[in-house]
Amino acid sequence: MNFARFAVAGALALAVSCAALAASAHGFKVGSLQIGHPWSRATPAGAKVGGGYLSIENKGTAPDRLVAVSVPFAARAEIHEMAVKDGIMTMRPLDNGIEIAPGQKVEFKPGGYHIMFMDLKEPLKMGEMMKGTLTFEKAGTVDVEFKVDSIAAKGDDAHKGH
Repeated sequence: MNFARFAVAGALALAVSCAALAASAHGFKVGSLQIGHPWSRATPAGAKVGGGYLSIENKGTAPDRLVAVSVPFAARAEIHEMAVKDGIMTMRPLDNGIEIAPGQKVEFKPGGYHIMFMDLKEPLKMGEMMKGTLTFEKAGTVDVEFKVDSIAAKGDDAHKGH
């Protein structure tokens, strides 16, 4: 009898753990696109800009393009690219968005592709989930949430516990 109770309790604990793990995965899907772990760094009081990071994987057979991002916590959001050109770090907006080829994954991370949140209406505070909308040329729109990590987050630590 004790074994039966132990087995039921163990099965229940496993089910709860699996549900919690699935809930913390923090991913979104639209069409054939998988959006992985949108996140941002906390910003100091008075900061006017912030950055958004995520991954987009195209599991389909046709290319798609991220063409716009909107967030209620900033006046506007722009898709940007940072790159080193002739030994100089440059940053530029990608006015036509970014293509995600079939079978490919595009990573938005510090020092590369990223989303610039311009004219922040409020500071981004660690632990908060900030709503946003991604617009794709073919797949349409998807609502996401950016998890705000520490002001010093580098990206690798942003996935811990998710």
